[in-house]
Amino acid sequence: MLFGARDPLTAAGALGALLLSFVLTFALAAAYQKTFSGFSYSRTFVQSMILGSLVTCMLIMAVGDSLARGLGVMGTLAIIRFRTLIRDPRDAMFLFAGLGAGIACGAGMALVAVIGTLVFIAAALLLHVAPFASRRNYEGMLRFTTTKDARTKEAVDHLLAMLCESFTLVAMRDAMQGEALEYSYHIRLRDPSYQRDIISGLSETSGVSDPTLIMQRSTVEV
Repeated sequence: MLFGARDPLTAAGALGALLLSFVLTFALAAAYQKTFSGFSYSRTFVQSMILGSLVTCMLIMAVGDSLARGLGVMGTLAIIRFRTLIRDPRDAMFLFAGLGAGIACGAGMALVAVIGTLVFIAAALLLHVAPFASRRNYEGMLRFTTTKDARTKEAVDHLLAMLCESFTLVAMRDAMQGEALEYSYHIRLRDPSYQRDIISGLSETSGVSDPTLIMQRSTVEV
């Protein structure tokens, strides 16, 4: 421990606890950046994670073993309302991990803070690399235009049945002043390598034009 539970807090002990809190939360922030796979990365969130740990560490050291000071801090925090919305539960877990490291450092439990932070980072990196809880379905939106020929539609359906695990017609409308039909399908490919095959197959099918495939990122869960 940086300082004993009953030992008086010294300047060196307070500085050591704050520095340890900063280092551990900086490591958490680096792990968050490494494993982030969302759409809206926030630099201020990462900085707030580190600064929040320092504030928590300072509060815990200020409270110490005093019940009165603890109640005072709780009352002060109850007055301050934090309205920041955290949409991703994973972001909230990283924020709690930073606050937990700050609490452990402020309480003088350096061993708990270090081991807990290292285990959390290791778990975050493992879950980022491992396919656990991921759905790799290779889904996308397929659009193309065909002539109003039943044989063309049969050829397209046969191609989709071979390459897609499932396909659902989302929209169909007239094109080329009513001389053709534009189809929109939600598809799920059997294998990601079939993306080129489905486009080339449609392009080679008589009566089909302008095939377009927009795939969702298979590694991002929304």
